[in-house]
Amino acid sequence: MKYVYTAVFNHEPDNDKALNVNFHDLPGCFTCGDSLDDAIKMAEDVLCLCLYEMEQEGKPIPAATSPQNIATEPGEFITAIAVDTDDYKRYYENKAIKKTLTIPMWLNQKAEDANINFSQTLQKALKEELKLSGV
Repeated sequence: MKYVYTAVFNHEPDNDKALNVNFHDLPGCFTCGDSLDDAIKMAEDVLCLCLYEMEQEGKPIPAATSPQNIATEPGEFITAIAVDTDDYKRYYENKAIKKTLTIPMWLNQKAEDANINFSQTLQKALKEELKLSGV
């Protein structure tokens, strides 16, 4: 699932390069970074992880507040952070599992004689059937 939330950034008091990041709509979803680039990457990571965990636990995902409705304090700024929890799942849940299947004996023999890799063939067919190109 694709999401876009507004992140609120502010500088560390003792370090003008380091940034804290939090999400107005997701209490407990916060991070920091050593630079703006690092803080944005960390924000993407923590946002995706928080939303992924909420999906896994069946918790309701709050609607994102429009950026113009998020009040900031002096020294704070906001930016939109976009994530895709489906991409996250594909990356982190790529553990292989064993499946048992049934096919006719003659088809099994022909496939073995042709040195067909059953796992690769099944994965390819499932991706095609589910229209998951590029995965």
